[in-house]
Amino acid sequence: MSTIKTTAGPNKTAILAIILVSYVMIVLDISVVLTGLPKIQQELHFTSAELSWVQSAYTLTFGGLLLIGARAGDILGRRMMLILGLALFTAASLAIGMAQSASWMLAARATQGIGSAILAPSTLALLQTNFSEGPERTRAVSYYSAVAGVAASVGLVMGGVLADWLSWRVGFLVNLPIGIAMIAATFRYVPETERQSGRLDIAGALSSTVGMSALVYGLVRSASAGWGDDLTLAALAVAGVLLVLFIVIQRRAEQPIMPLRLFASPVRSGAYAARMLFLGAMIGFFFFTTQYLQGVIGYSAALTGLAFLPATLVNFAVAMTVPQMSRRFGNGRLLAGGLTLSVIGMAWLSRIAPDASFVSGIALPMMLIGAGQGFALSPLTAAGVSGVGPEDAGAASGVVNVAHQLGNSLGLAVLVAVSAFGAGALDGRDLLVHEVTAALTAGSMMLALALILVLALIVRPRKAIEAGAVA
Repeated sequence: MSTIKTTAGPNKTAILAIILVSYVMIVLDISVVLTGLPKIQQELHFTSAELSWVQSAYTLTFGGLLLIGARAGDILGRRMMLILGLALFTAASLAIGMAQSASWMLAARATQGIGSAILAPSTLALLQTNFSEGPERTRAVSYYSAVAGVAASVGLVMGGVLADWLSWRVGFLVNLPIGIAMIAATFRYVPETERQSGRLDIAGALSSTVGMSALVYGLVRSASAGWGDDLTLAALAVAGVLLVLFIVIQRRAEQPIMPLRLFASPVRSGAYAARMLFLGAMIGFFFFTTQYLQGVIGYSAALTGLAFLPATLVNFAVAMTVPQMSRRFGNGRLLAGGLTLSVIGMAWLSRIAPDASFVSGIALPMMLIGAGQGFALSPLTAAGVSGVGPEDAGAASGVVNVAHQLGNSLGLAVLVAVSAFGAGALDGRDLLVHEVTAALTAGSMMLALALILVLALIVRPRKAIEAGAVA
């Protein structure tokens, strides 16, 4: 009996719970702010232009520092980085909840983004290192993806309800007890990963961080200032130069923060590209459907959040079946099926009219989109880290999260630009309906392109491998 006790492994249930709750905190704070923005603007005296930076300040630091955060976990230990990320994220959440001015709010949101950049890759890397590849990891990744999808919708509901009934600040202050509890639990249950010798790729970190920040800034700015704006063009030009420089540095670095060998696999490359397209379409779904529900139908913030329940509930129910479904059909086929459902649902929703029935015009296509999310996110995550060795676990998880954030930023900027095409002299509700339908149509096309990439780069290569194994 004593031998069993001394050789017993880590408590994987506790580790998975810590990983999931930590990741939920990140996802919730991305969406919880959306339905609370009007109250934030009123209380902290933001102008309309400044208000967009409540989200952009977070996105810039989150997306820009993800790769260095992932690589730091490989070198310094992922448990240590998880604790550091939780501490920084929690402290920033407290600062946001106590914000007394616009500048205070933006500085705290940027700091929260830094915490997320450390925390997000640490959660996925710890999931990889603590759960063996195969059914065990598939099950863990399915939970990881399911809570991410559900938390995004729950954040919309919670943000609206809290803003209407209590205060938008509560959505951030609730992170304080949760963050402290997760830090204590991490110290107790999560073992430290093996640390790799070496040093951080500073040149790569600087070029990638500044380059991605410039890219995200240029895309965000283009949505409001236009593609012909001098600062937008300058930011995109700087981003292009620095990201090319980053690739050159990665080819020459002894210990790159983003090993280019990660892209040698068509499965992983296809997963990264498809993830960007998928998340771009999904952020458009949430953003523009929210505008329709509030601006056309006249729902309150809280009721708008509740209106997403058809997608949320189906997403969660479907995601729970992914471990069994993936064993039966394989991740590639499951991913292709999920994207097919998403394309159909998004195309259906894009035909929405000003007097659409909630059941047939909104809820039913939402259910298809939710089912598509439930089937697609877990296989996308699994494909993005497929075949990666322990030494590249942090880097691979970082690229998955970078694709996630860049997909959100790029997708929304593109869809906002597309939504203005052909508006002509429309105004009021007619203009909003036009913008929503145009954006969701473009979102359907993004999902269709993601499906094509998955079929070409993930499903077909795996079929060839299986055929070769049989032969």
